[in-house]
Amino acid sequence: MNPGNNEASHRCGSVAVVGRPNVGKSTLVNALVGAKVSIVSNRPQTTRHRLLGIATVPGGQMLLVDTPGLHRQEGRFKASAMSRVMNRTARGAVEDVDAAVLVVEAGRWDEEDSHAFKVLSDAGIPVVLVVNKVDRLKDKSTLLPFLAEVSKDRQFAAVHPVSALKRKGLEALVADVLALLPEAPPVYDEDEITDRSQRFLAGELVREQLMRQLGDELPYATTVEIERFAEDGALLRIGAVIWVEREGQKPIVIGKAGARLREIGSKARQQMERLFGRKVFLETWVRVREGWSDDEAALKAFGYGQE
Repeated sequence: MNPGNNEASHRCGSVAVVGRPNVGKSTLVNALVGAKVSIVSNRPQTTRHRLLGIATVPGGQMLLVDTPGLHRQEGRFKASAMSRVMNRTARGAVEDVDAAVLVVEAGRWDEEDSHAFKVLSDAGIPVVLVVNKVDRLKDKSTLLPFLAEVSKDRQFAAVHPVSALKRKGLEALVADVLALLPEAPPVYDEDEITDRSQRFLAGELVREQLMRQLGDELPYATTVEIERFAEDGALLRIGAVIWVEREGQKPIVIGKAGARLREIGSKARQQMERLFGRKVFLETWVRVREGWSDDEAALKAFGYGQE
């Protein structure tokens, strides 16, 4: 697809990337952008903020709005203020967009997927269905019947089976999404990949390591605040505070003789250097703020729900 360079044929618009938790929305956004702008783990609630990934492709620019997973207010998420804020953020992402991508997992459609589809249907925007993780299907012969079943009685602008992790099936997806966007010049320069600051991304990269390394022990009890972000010549000096909810959680994050905290910091620093293209000196501390994840004032102070 190469419409040429004349401005009238260039397409640009916003696309909400929506789905239940843990279906690969952030992996898809990163694959389309061609860089890591959204953190990824195998835990629900990894994405907590609305984040814009900018995918500049031949003939167009897609402004991909990565969102927290949509979920119904019940079960394990029922009483959480964090859950309410994330749901508001995800629902807000479908306002004033040109199109939406509904991401589901190959071979699985449940009530959470139906809920996400209803939110998009109610918004009255064209929806492209992305069936992700097709590479994990053990029996590939089940894919076509699954696609037929989920498309029955549901209106989709297009349906695309993909593997976001392996970047398979994305070219055809991009072509169909671009076709839904208005003719308009690009909003961002070609080398821009997100609207978020490096300071914000640094905090997210620390939190990614917390989700990956502490998922079994403290899946949702941690958040990160960047206290210092300063340039020192070619070096970035970053100070990150890891907040937990109870005093007894501090030693879990710190680990024996500080080993786990060092590992979290080391891996986060490596990711920062890769993303920012420069050396990083990262310091981390662990502090307690009682019950922060169920306190809307605390969530606001940590930047949640401010999009």
